Amino acid sequence: MNRKTVILGAGESGVGSAILAQKEGYDVFVSDLGSIRDHYKDALISRNIRWEEGRHSEELILGAGIVVKSPGIPDQTSLIRKLKAKGVPVISEIDFAGRFSRAKTVCITGSNGKTTTTLLTYSILKNAGLNVGMAGNVGSSFAWQVAEKEHDVYVIELSSFQLDGMYDFRADVAVLLNITPDHLDRYEYNMQKYIDSKFRIIQN
Repeated sequence: MNRKTVILGAGESGVGSAILAQKEGYDVFVSDLGSIRDHYKDALISRNIRWEEGRHSEELILGAGIVVKSPGIPDQTSLIRKLKAKGVPVISEIDFAGRFSRAKTVCITGSNGKTTTTLLTYSILKNAGLNVGMAGNVGSSFAWQVAEKEHDVYVIELSSFQLDGMYDFRADVAVLLNITPDHLDRYEYNMQKYIDSKFRIIQN
């Protein structure tokens, strides 16, 4: 089994994925085409996780066994196309972290109102005394929490971009608030493709 895991994007979700992958015994390399914020660099350096910024070194990336991609990177980029052509699984942080968590998940998506609903649901569960975490588009990285402070329940706000990279993940509770035209440039200006993306929240 190829244990080399490449993380594309070194923001909150990417660094969290790197920390979880390292904890689970993977050989981890983090690559960000932009610049990495200092506190994320510090988190990688302190854990001896290899990283690069300002480029994607294809010779290091294309040999991966699995790639965890930032939701901000479109599937249409040449690097992602090359990885998929080689048969390398390209997944989201949520899909990756879900493999190592036994927590219950309440997943919330929609074109509008996701963050408010996520914050409200988290507040209700926390006030009820549950050991609950908040992740996704709001709160801390799901993967980082699974690695270092696992909870019994997570409330996860999911964008369509995150849902596009989810294959094996299964929500225990899925909430779809609404669907109105949004981000259509990522979906070839095809509303049905955007709708299909949102409905991935109920897969599995």
